[in-house]
Order: sequence, then structure tokens, then C-alpha cells
Amino acid sequence: MSLVAYEDSDSETETEKTEAPSASGRQTNQLSSSVSCVQHFAPSSTKSTHEMHPAGSTGRSGWSRVCEDPPEHYAQNNNTVLAPPYCQRVYSGHVAISVAYRNYEQASSSSTNSGNGISQKRTHKDTTATLKGIRPYIPKRLRQENSSKPEKEESDQRGSSDCDVKLSGSGEQALRKISELIKPYLGSKYKVTEVPKSLIFYMSKHSGPVNEIQWCPVLEQSHMLLSASMDKTVKVWDAVDTGCCLKTYSCHSCAVRAARWSSCGRRILSGGFDSMLHLTDLETGKQIFSSKTEFRISALKFHPTESNVFICGGFSPEVKAWDLRTSKVLRVYKAAVQQTLDILFLPEGREFLTSTDAVSRDSADRTIVAWDFQSAAKISNQIFHERYTCPSLTLHPKESVFVAQTNGNYLALFSAQRPYRINKKKRYEGHKVEGFAVGCEFSPDGTLLVTGSSDGKVFFYNYHTSRIIRTLSAHKEACVSAIFHPVLPSLLATCDWAGEIKIWQ
Repeated sequence: MSLVAYEDSDSETETEKTEAPSASGRQTNQLSSSVSCVQHFAPSSTKSTHEMHPAGSTGRSGWSRVCEDPPEHYAQNNNTVLAPPYCQRVYSGHVAISVAYRNYEQASSSSTNSGNGISQKRTHKDTTATLKGIRPYIPKRLRQENSSKPEKEESDQRGSSDCDVKLSGSGEQALRKISELIKPYLGSKYKVTEVPKSLIFYMSKHSGPVNEIQWCPVLEQSHMLLSASMDKTVKVWDAVDTGCCLKTYSCHSCAVRAARWSSCGRRILSGGFDSMLHLTDLETGKQIFSSKTEFRISALKFHPTESNVFICGGFSPEVKAWDLRTSKVLRVYKAAVQQTLDILFLPEGREFLTSTDAVSRDSADRTIVAWDFQSAAKISNQIFHERYTCPSLTLHPKESVFVAQTNGNYLALFSAQRPYRINKKKRYEGHKVEGFAVGCEFSPDGTLLVTGSSDGKVFFYNYHTSRIIRTLSAHKEACVSAIFHPVLPSLLATCDWAGEIKIWQ
């Protein structure tokens, strides 16, 4: 077997064969230890960038993760370093990332020049050759490809659309479990709703006002509660068993005004004042759909029968229907208004209602507008004639009626069939709205009507008599939402303008 010397091989003579193995072994150990130490820091600063940067967002760039696990927890395969499972998030900035990457390059190049020029994982043949004093040749093309791998991985990671996700210790298991408290009620008929009396959980992880809360629509997973806040985050809670926050999603650069569960319970649709729409995977936090609109978003609703279609509205005279399968706008509904406050689909989804801020001096003939979903035609805008805006709408679970929350400090009852006439004999009044987007909802059996109040109280009305059954002093700040659990009778979730969420029973 003949040996061929190349230009990049060291100028060692054949007389040094006996000394070569020990020197080469020491250099190899030094090389592997130095590279593994650098890899423990550099790729975690360059590869693990999980902060979502929506288009037009500012002040959120430069988040990275520094892994706390020792180097032996890493797995190496063909020079690809896999990040450890648990990392600590710190703010470093793009300058620190570039410095770390340069240090990684310098350390790798210095080790290559000072040693035998090998930074790859050795095979059995290569090790045998080294023991004989022969260093295998690596073509220049392969060396260039190997040196460019970290840069490619960094650029691929920066181009990803993952959302910054904070996960509690037992979050993954809690997302998939079926609560032992819910199991006895699955498959059985809903019992009569009773007014809750005692506080079960007090949850205060949000640093800003909570705009909206919603129970998971999948009954087996209905222990999870979704919340959207002005602190730019969306959170998922275990609001039945532990009261702990399971996951936090930081996909938006401004306040999150609306967030909704998908019908399958595995995705979250959110919209905010950064004009961004995000459909996020519940477990991974990855962006399934993301788009920027021309206006700030204040209302989102999924179609009741077409799970891939939703409607969004906000600070614009237009309301748009989107299809998640094509990521495009299906239809545009135009009205001579400035803002859409809420959206409500009527039974079967053929028609829907929008509440707006259009108020004239003497009346509000465009406060509630009815639309045909397929043709985008306006059916009626002569539904509510009083000079109050309606910040929220809700549909009765059994009867063909809906209720509108008004800034006149009362709830108005309407027919859900054309011509959507108001019931002048029933009016639910006693609570206060005072400009807040106070929500209202029926109990699952339709016997109770619950609403928040600007003074922090929760009011329970009898649907048939419109009388106040009970008043609950729930919060110190304005209570903007109160919703019943879809399975557990008498379980109620409330939220307020101070960022607090409470569970009552």
C-alpha cells in the first residue's frame, strides 16, 4: 500500500512514527474538549431563538436561550448539536449572538490549525490510521461545507415562525389529560345550573388587563381555560384541578384583544393591536397560520360548521372572512362604521351579526348589523334603535334569541330570526358597563344569564323573569367577562381589568 502526501499534511518525518500516536491522541482530546465546551454555549445562543418577531413589531428582538445542562447531556451526530430539553431564557441581543458565533468559529479554526485538521467524528478506519501515524485527508470542499453548517442552521432558525412559549413543569401532561372531576359528567345530561358561591382558584399571572377568557370546546379537555391579555400574551390554564398556568404564548408585539379555541382544541387563534393574526399549535407553539391585516383586531369568531373559516373585525369599516386552508380572505363585508366591537354567528352559520360603534345623536340604526355569510350582503341594520353601543353579543343555547350588552347599563333581548325584533317586555338591568367591553353569557341549560360589571361584581339574572337572582362581589376592578363551564354545573370563570382570573363554584 503506497502513501501519498498532500500539501495540507504536516511535515513530519517517518522517524517520528513512534511519537506520533501519543501526541495525536493528546491533541485529539484537547480538540474535542475545547469544541464541546464552545458548542455548549454557541449553538444555544444562535440556534435556540424561539421568540416570534411579527412583521412590524419592535422592541422584541434578541431573545435567546442559554442552556443550563452540562455538555454531557448533549447528543452529537455528524457535528449537529441538539439543544437540551430545558433551557433558561435570557436577553442577549443580536450583537451577543454574533460575538458568540465568532468565538465558535475562532475556536474551531484554531483547533483545526493547531491539531491534525480533523473536526469530524472519526470512523474506525480513521482511528486505525492515526494510530499508525497516518492522518486521513479531508478534501477542501468537505471542510468548507462543515464550517458553513453553523451559519446555515442559524439562518434557518431565525427564519422559523415559532412562538415564544413558556411551559410549566407538568404542562405537557396536563394538556393531554382528562380531569377526574370532568370524567363523571361526560356522556351524561347537563344538570341544572346553580349560582356559584365560593372561590376555588385565584390566578394572577397576567401583568395587564384580561380581555377575554374561554373554556376549551372539547369536553374531554375542558379543564383548560384560554385567556388573552393586554400584556401581549395568551395563556392556557388548568382551571379545574390545579389553577396553574400551563403555557404562555408571546406571539404578539402589542396587546392581544381576542383569542379563540379551534373546534378541535389543539390550536389557538389570536389577534391583537399589532394587526397580526396567529394560529398557534397548542403543544409546540408553532405558527400554523400568520398574517398581517390592515387594521387593529378587536373581534374573532370561528364559523360554527366550517372549522377552517373564521371572521375578524376591528378598527376598520370592513369585516373579513378567512380560510385557513388557503391563508386567504374569502369575503369582505363593508359597512359605514369605524369599529367592530363583537361578532356573533346565528344558528347554522348562514347569517351573523356585528356590533359597531356607529351612533348618531338620536339613534344607533347601525349599532347591530345582520349579514348573509355567503353573499356578503347586508340583511338589516335597523335592529337596535337606541343610542347605545353594544360591546358584546351572546346566543341562547336552546332558544332562537340573542342578548346584546349595551352601554346603557342593561341587556337587551332580540329574536335570532328575521327581522330580529327586540323584546320590549324584557330588560336585564342592574349592573354597570360604563364604557368597558363587559361580556355576558347564558348558562349551558339556558336558565341563567350572567354578566360582569364595571364595579367588579358579577350579576346573575333569571332568563325567564329577568330578575336578579344573586350578586357576587368578585373583583376590585371592572369584571369584563364571566363564563360558565360547559360540563361542570355551577363552575364559573371570571376575569377583570387588573389581570386577575378567578374560578368560582
